[in-house]
Amino acid sequence: MSALSRGLISRLRLLSLNAATSSSSSSSTTCNTIAAANATTSYAHFFRCFSSEALVDGTEIVEDRGRIIEAKPGVMTPNSKRTGVIAVKCGMSALWNKWGARVPITVLWVDDNIVSQVKTPEKEGFPALQIGCGQKKAKHLTKPEVGHFRAQGVPLKRKLREFPVTEDALLPLGMSIGVRHFVPGQHVDVTGITRGKGFQGGMTRHKFKGMPASHGASKSHRSIGSTGQRDDAGRVFKGRKMPGRMGGKQRTVKNVWVYKIDPARNFIWVRGQVPGAEGSFVFIKDAFYKKPDVSMLPFPTYFAPEDEDPSKLEPLVADLGEVDPFMAAD
Repeated sequence: MSALSRGLISRLRLLSLNAATSSSSSSSTTCNTIAAANATTSYAHFFRCFSSEALVDGTEIVEDRGRIIEAKPGVMTPNSKRTGVIAVKCGMSALWNKWGARVPITVLWVDDNIVSQVKTPEKEGFPALQIGCGQKKAKHLTKPEVGHFRAQGVPLKRKLREFPVTEDALLPLGMSIGVRHFVPGQHVDVTGITRGKGFQGGMTRHKFKGMPASHGASKSHRSIGSTGQRDDAGRVFKGRKMPGRMGGKQRTVKNVWVYKIDPARNFIWVRGQVPGAEGSFVFIKDAFYKKPDVSMLPFPTYFAPEDEDPSKLEPLVADLGEVDPFMAAD
């Protein structure tokens, strides 16, 4: 137990004892007994919350979370906004359309997504869901992170992400979200961190043409050339394209088409490329511009029947229709 926890617990103990003493001087014996019992209960509750003996998964912590959110299907409206999921980029694949053209496909793995925190307008002032992905040991997390999972009463997660939602799309704490959250044929927005390429020159970073390679140009063939002016303004303006660190930034690829999902293995196949290296985390949510049909999406998420066995489910493939969606350069 840390020094901060011991100091906090000692102060709570003094407060509880003072409250019991003050109540005993001004009330009857019965009231004294009730006040002492309440102070003891309150002290025991705080001791369980801040002590190191409390379980890491938070099973010993029971508190009033305010609004009760039920896990039941609802009706999605055009103004409704569902939560997203966290996935791991597995790698690239390829498909061939009916003309024989090779089309890139990215495989994403939705690794054990659950709702790790629920934010409501009554408490935080806005509705949102924090989603956790993967698994991680307590020794590999910081103490504030372990305390966060302990307070929420959910398993330890490797990656967290908050998704703003509407009030009708809130889900209960600990709710599992799988690949059936999305439907083959819809469009999604995928956000990730691009590959870091280190320090690069102007030609690689900004696609500059370079300098002439003849007529006296000596050792400046890949130079970016002049960057400033003379006396006016006599400086280099901010935002000038120059050599520097390339990659390693958050980028979003919009309107990515979902080709296939595999509920048995929690895989999603999407058309094209998404930012990030293999093994990196990406964040998937419903497309903002090419909004899917609200009648085809499960809302607020997919609720599996009790007798459904995910390991025996077949992959779901999008209906290609008359126009081939894999036709290049459309």
